[in-house]
Amino acid sequence: METIKNAWRKSWVGYLFLTPWILGILAFTMIPMGASLYFSFTRYDMFTSPEWIGLGNYIALFQDEKWKNSVTVTLTYVFLGVPLQLLFALTIATLLNKGIAGLRFYRAIYYVPSLFGGSVAIAILWRQIFGGSGLINNVLDYFGIQGINWISTPSTALYTLIILMIWQFGASMVIFLAGLKQVPMDLYESAKIDGAGFMKQFTSITLPLITPVVFFNLVMGIISAFQAFTPAYIVSGGTGGPLDSTLFYTLYLYQKGFTHFQMGYASAMAWILLLAISFVTALIFVSSKKWVFYQE
Repeated sequence: METIKNAWRKSWVGYLFLTPWILGILAFTMIPMGASLYFSFTRYDMFTSPEWIGLGNYIALFQDEKWKNSVTVTLTYVFLGVPLQLLFALTIATLLNKGIAGLRFYRAIYYVPSLFGGSVAIAILWRQIFGGSGLINNVLDYFGIQGINWISTPSTALYTLIILMIWQFGASMVIFLAGLKQVPMDLYESAKIDGAGFMKQFTSITLPLITPVVFFNLVMGIISAFQAFTPAYIVSGGTGGPLDSTLFYTLYLYQKGFTHFQMGYASAMAWILLLAISFVTALIFVSSKKWVFYQE
């Protein structure tokens, strides 16, 4: 008992400074999450009292064709866009790691899209670039190629958003560049003596030693992609069109909760999304034992 009292006397100041953070996480995270979990088992429109319906919302989800389509669109966006973004970021980071002049300038320029890429202004700009009379079609027209309205065509609309995601490669690139700087140069020198070329050095030395960085960027990229909302909302005008081809999961959740006021249904969707992100992240962590290598 005396030991506990002494420990408390030494640590109470720390807990005092933690109090604002603890109150914040309770007020803005834990309590809202608890309320959302409760509402997911109710029929609730924000204007009347919640009506308990048990698993009704969750059963309705798997019978909702539009919900199934939003899952397909989101999975396509995540599992196509994230690997391409990481590949592009790693390629640029590898080039910048060659000790070129003006490295800081190029690093800053390439990082800018990550700062503004998720903004409403960039989404509006993207809609103009890929519109029927946008920049892309003007370039194609210069070469005598007839363009289409990329945003309004169901078969291409989602891919314009994937390109926007790839364009926001700056944050991953900076992290990759930091990881590349940590690879010991004597390993490359030994490989050169043995006659290894660039690709052999990359696959045998660089890539294995930066797998922890790849792992981090992969997890953060997937979590971010699952929660993408602004690009689809702005580019499609909040509808997820054309023909629901850009109906992201989060956009459909927003429509259900704040357009149709089906807050119970939207809460159930939010918890399914949380479970999906947790499941995919857990799979990556489990698989990392086979492909992530630490120097020690």
